Amino acid sequence: MLHIIQVGNVVLSPYIITEYFCCDLDACKGICCVEGDSGAPLTEEEVGELENVLPEVENELTDKAREVIQKQGVAYVDQDGDLVTSIVNGKDCVFTCHENGCCFCTTDRAFRQGRTQWSKPISCYLYPIREKYLGANTIGLNYHRWSVCEPARRKGRELGLRVYEFLKEPLIRRFGEEWYEELLQTVTELKKHRMV
Repeated sequence: MLHIIQVGNVVLSPYIITEYFCCDLDACKGICCVEGDSGAPLTEEEVGELENVLPEVENELTDKAREVIQKQGVAYVDQDGDLVTSIVNGKDCVFTCHENGCCFCTTDRAFRQGRTQWSKPISCYLYPIREKYLGANTIGLNYHRWSVCEPARRKGRELGLRVYEFLKEPLIRRFGEEWYEELLQTVTELKKHRMV
């Protein structure tokens, strides 16, 4: 069994290559933006991006979310010392909105509608991959297996879509086209030698 895969300075869990995944919003209703212990992990730069898009999406946020943002801003440092999006009632990201029983990201929707130039934090975009800095200029990518994503695993199996294939766009946004091409070549080699 293969333990890790390395592409450039990025170490990947083999589950990113072997597991099936494709978000199924109709089934999960966007629960990943609501459930959890804290907000979405952020970089300092992303805090600035959220502050920049806030005026465009502010009217789409709940009163409570606007109140939280007014008190502590778009982000805070959680109990683990990580910079994360602010949350409402200990769970909902302040940038969520609910329509027809489904949770949506207001910043991503504004981007898709052409109202902004930035969509959402890379940690949201890459989910179910979680990124961790390992030191010595090395980044680790883990596959986060969460029960609320069972519909996504089922849909991924039906479509024959693996995590790294489903997340092609965000992986390219984060690491570049060249890196993603190298990942595909690595996967081809691993399959050829029946290592995945």
